[in-house]
Amino acid sequence: MENEKIDIKKIKKIVEGLIEKIDREARVEIAAGAENTILVSVKAAEPQTLIGREGETLRAIQHLLRVMARKIFAGQCYIDLDVNDYRKKRHDYLRQLAVSSANDVSLSGKEIALPPMNSYERRIVHMELAERRDVATESRGCDADRRIVVKPL
Repeated sequence: MENEKIDIKKIKKIVEGLIEKIDREARVEIAAGAENTILVSVKAAEPQTLIGREGETLRAIQHLLRVMARKIFAGQCYIDLDVNDYRKKRHDYLRQLAVSSANDVSLSGKEIALPPMNSYERRIVHMELAERRDVATESRGCDADRRIVVKPL
């Protein structure tokens, strides 16, 4: 950081304080990531409380932690929060969905609309298919109904 180095112990205390208010049994692990990113892994017996519907609660907690960390440390500080590997599993699922859909589009010659996704998830799909020469991706719709359409080229 430009003005102050990120103190992992301080971040861990902040994270544990917030997570404990939601789930007393959850365990927090913290590690330094690349370029001012703090990797936070939470293990919980009842992860749905921390994840929420389609990861909404997880994203909200991550945002709150980022705001709290930025108030303590001058400059940029990013928090990458995962609960019981939910985000990792979701990322893997989206990559598989992208490849499978692209293969189907390539074979059938017909476009496929994927389910609605948030911008982070849409980016994963776009990036996964960016190098393909047989299909293209496009986002359509608005707000919560925004989705990716995979089209043949």
